[in-house]
Order: sequence, then C-alpha cells, then structure tokens
Amino acid sequence: MGLKSILSKPFAKYIVDKQNKSSENPEETQEKVFQKLISVGKNTLFGKEHNFNDIKNYDDFKKNVPVRDYEQLKSYINKIIAGESDVLWKGLPLYFAKTSGTTSGVKYIPISKDSISNHINGARDALLNYINETGKSDFLDKDLIFLSGSPVLDKKEKVPTGRLSGIVNHHVPSYLRSNQKPQYETNCIDDWEQKLDKIIDETLHADMSLISGIPPWVQMYFDKLQTKTGKLIKDIFPDFQLFVYGGVNFEPYKKKLFESIGKKIDSIELFPASEGFFAFQDKQNEEGMLLLLNSGIFYEFIPSEEYFSANPTRISIKDVEINKNYALIINNNAGLWSYSIGDTIKFISKNPYRVIVSGRIKHFISAFGEHVIAEEVEKAMKMAMEKFPETEITEFTVAPNVTPLEGGLPYHEWLIAFGKKPDDINKFAEELNTNMVQLNIYYKDLIVGNILQALKISTLSNNAFQDYMKSEGKLGGQNKVPRLSNDREIADKLQKYKI
Repeated sequence: MGLKSILSKPFAKYIVDKQNKSSENPEETQEKVFQKLISVGKNTLFGKEHNFNDIKNYDDFKKNVPVRDYEQLKSYINKIIAGESDVLWKGLPLYFAKTSGTTSGVKYIPISKDSISNHINGARDALLNYINETGKSDFLDKDLIFLSGSPVLDKKEKVPTGRLSGIVNHHVPSYLRSNQKPQYETNCIDDWEQKLDKIIDETLHADMSLISGIPPWVQMYFDKLQTKTGKLIKDIFPDFQLFVYGGVNFEPYKKKLFESIGKKIDSIELFPASEGFFAFQDKQNEEGMLLLLNSGIFYEFIPSEEYFSANPTRISIKDVEINKNYALIINNNAGLWSYSIGDTIKFISKNPYRVIVSGRIKHFISAFGEHVIAEEVEKAMKMAMEKFPETEITEFTVAPNVTPLEGGLPYHEWLIAFGKKPDDINKFAEELNTNMVQLNIYYKDLIVGNILQALKISTLSNNAFQDYMKSEGKLGGQNKVPRLSNDREIADKLQKYKI
C-alpha cells in the first residue's frame, strides 16, 4: 500500500464527518449559505438593482429576484465580458465556462475564485466518500485517466475561457498529477480520434485503476482498446476497479460498457454542470446522489408542472417532497442568482437529501453532451427547405443512434415523412448537417472532433406519424410526437415505416 492510499483514509474520514454534519442540519446549512451569498451580493450591480440591502430572508429574496435563464441574465454577462467588475459577484470571474446556449448560441458561465472549489472539491469528495465507505484506496497508487476536453483556454476580453472539463484539468491536485493520464499535450489535441489513438498509446501498458469520463466517450476508448488487443478491458487492465461518470444518462450505455469490461466493478455517478457541482453518489448500494448543501450554492426548486406558469411556486430545501419532479434553480458564489439550469431532479431521500436527475425541463438530445434542442432542429430544417424549396415535410423527429448496427461512428437520425422529397436527398442531408453545426457549438465540436458522424435521414412513408400515433392510441387531440428524443423508444417504433 502506497503513501497516497495510506494518507487518504484519515483525510476521507475527516471530509465525510464534516459533510455529515452539514447533512444533519440541512436547513441551517442552507440558511448560512444564503446569508453569505446575500452579504457579498449586496455590493454588486445586481444586488443594488435588486435591493439586496432589504433582503433578510428567503421570502424577501423571492419578492426581489425573479427566476432567470441565461438569456435573461445575459445583459449582466455582457457587462462582465466588456470588463466591468462587481457586476454579479465581487471582482471579475476567474474563468468563463463556455457551453452551448439555446437562442444565443454560446453561453459564458462565470466561475469565480470562490466557486472554483465547488467544482474541484465535489469530484474529490466523491472519491473520498468511496474510500471511507469501502476502505478501498489502493487505486490512488496506480494510474488514473480522466477523459476530458482540451485544457487550452482562450480569453474573453480579460477572462480565461474554455470548456469546464478543460478548466478543471488545470486544478487537478498535485498529488494526482504524477499518475494522471493522459499527458497534458495529449489532452490538448482537438480531434477526438487522434486524441484517442494517442491516449491508447499512453495507457495500453499502464496499470489503470480508475477511469473517468462521459460513458459514450469511455465506450469508444474501450472499443478501440479491444480492436487493438482482442482482449476484454479486465484483461488489459487487471487492476481497473472504479468507473466515475456523469454528464449523460448512464443507462443506455451500461450493458455494453460492462460487457466490454468483462467483470463487475464499482462506479460513482456525478452531477456536474458548468454552473456548479451539485451532487455525487455517496453510497455504493443506495440509489441517488447526495446533494451538496455546504458548497457555496443555495438551492431553489420549482415543481416541474408549474415551471412555465406566470407565478410558479418556489421553495427551498425544507419544503421539498419525495418523488416529485422539480426544476433545479441555483444561487451560487459566482453570481448566478435564481438561475434555472434546465435540469429536473427528484428527491428519493430527505435524510440525507439524495436526488436523481430525472431529465430536462424541455425535450432535447444530449447522448454525447451536445444538448440539441427543438428550436435548433426546427431552424435547421427551415433553413434547408429554403435551399430546397421543392421540399414538403409532413412530420419529422430526431433521435441519436449511439451504436449503429452498420458500424461506424454514432450519429443523429432524422426520421422524416416527406410530402414531397428534395430533388437531391443526400445534399439535403448535408445542408441539414451544416445548419446544425452552425446552430449548436457542441454538435460542431462532436462533428469536428470525429465523435459523431454527419446526421443521416431515414425517409418514412407519408402517413408514418399518423399511423404511429394511432397505434399508440394518441391520434388527435393535444397529442404530439416529440420533435426530438434522447433515446430511441420512438425512433425504433418508426423503423417499420421506413421506405
């Protein structure tokens, strides 16, 4: 047993004891976070415009601060980008995390000197909880791989800017740097296939014990390793014992991933986002993730069925109910105030508060973290039809094809019932793909990085959607086929209508 493994156990116990104290007094813990946020926020432009000096409690706060998404907060972000200090939080942000937007294309999420620890310590504490619970710590003495985005940062005026995973890479603790894979230079490669080949060269003969990343990216890594060696992952990495993941729903990938490994291993689920690190799996044999109550974030919750109401109910942690869908609203120490992150969660425990991520407040595709929304696919279709004016569309829907039967890279399948086909359907598909690249920065990254291949069109019979809805007992009324889905439930049922 190495030094890291030995020292991690008392440190893990210290962190878990401290965490448990916060969890045992959830309302008091959140109230302290709330008051601290207000005390700093009252000296900002946002705080002055929203009368923070008059806010004594959460009820006062709700009266003064409406729920916002990025578009509604964008005017403040633009002031920061222009160089203004003390806008949403004290000073300037330490970073901007660049992420995909809805109507504005790219979002720039501030990460402050105060909030960076939330992102770093969240992942660290997930591992420490695992060590404390299981007693397993020897994985720290072997090689660890974190499949992440490029750590190369640009600048948005004065503020370093990049993908969250790349930013976090700069803050990996020094005690993990010595056995972290891949090398920094490898992580900087933009093309995913080139990067993956280099990662395999670096790790093929390493003593890998922990692998962390978004499940489909990890699966691609496993596939290439198996193609190169003809072996199961357990035979390539005999000491591989822990898989850490987050970012997408694991279920579509779970069966194939564990078949590739060839044995059951422990796993830890994380709930990270550019706006904050919210929860992690703290128990191996219990469902859900522990909500982090003392990490610089004050949480609000809106019942999902009320989210689009004029005056939705807003509650704090003390009023949540088990197994009810809530839209997650956050206030954090980077200056995001009553910010709607778009995720929905359910509480499955209140002692302690554990959650599962139940979905998005709107339909989307994010099989690879691209978060394609209905507005984007509809706009892409509209733009393509303007280029091919002979085209008529009866109906269409879009779904990911993660593991194509024909082999090759994954892609987005556009299932379209044409009233009148475009003269050249292949060029029409190319135009759709070009439009999606323009409209969604994450989709562009995945295409350019050779993680996804260009979208493919499946032509359906003219009455396909009507026949499908009829077969489901949903023809007529207010029933609609979702414009896009993050699974293949609908897409697979539509296959029988392909021409």
